[in-house]
Amino acid sequence: MKLVLFDLETTGTDIRKNGVHQISGKVIVNGNVKEVFDFKVCPKEGAEYDATALEIGKVTEEQLKAYPPMREVYSKFVAMLDKYVSKYNKTDKFFLVGYNNAHFDNQFLRQWFMDNGNKYFGSYFWSNSFDCMVLATAALAEKRASMQDFKQATVAEALGVTIDSEKLHDASYDIELCHAIYDKVCGKY
Repeated sequence: MKLVLFDLETTGTDIRKNGVHQISGKVIVNGNVKEVFDFKVCPKEGAEYDATALEIGKVTEEQLKAYPPMREVYSKFVAMLDKYVSKYNKTDKFFLVGYNNAHFDNQFLRQWFMDNGNKYFGSYFWSNSFDCMVLATAALAEKRASMQDFKQATVAEALGVTIDSEKLHDASYDIELCHAIYDKVCGKY
């Protein structure tokens, strides 16, 4: 089984107006971590910057504009994927794994491919994915009513994962939380 655990940080919540500024994760093949990645990326040309999103991400528009160009980062990301899947083989793909990724991150990643001129997102990834928010529901169903919310940090903590609140909303840290949640609710890979 091939997995890409990933998390994105964006300039807002609209896939068409806002852009990706960080993509972090792990490539896991047959239970072995093959790559750990953390790409900072200058958002797409014309991206809108939502003040709340920048505040949550603890970044400024000026910082984001100094990140490496989107095309350069995209090329590195795809080159990494190409080491582990054959995009022309319909039976050789990754499952995406994230927290609330089915609702948010997957769409932004797909749009990021489109923004880079690639409409073949499905050549790399299965259409169904592992969403750790949904997967954690069964494990925490009995506790849910007493939980203040079902955000990733809250869920991780409820599952016994130690949280460093200062590091939240940095994709490289958030992917570690996601990985810990995945291990707790699904077992190791």
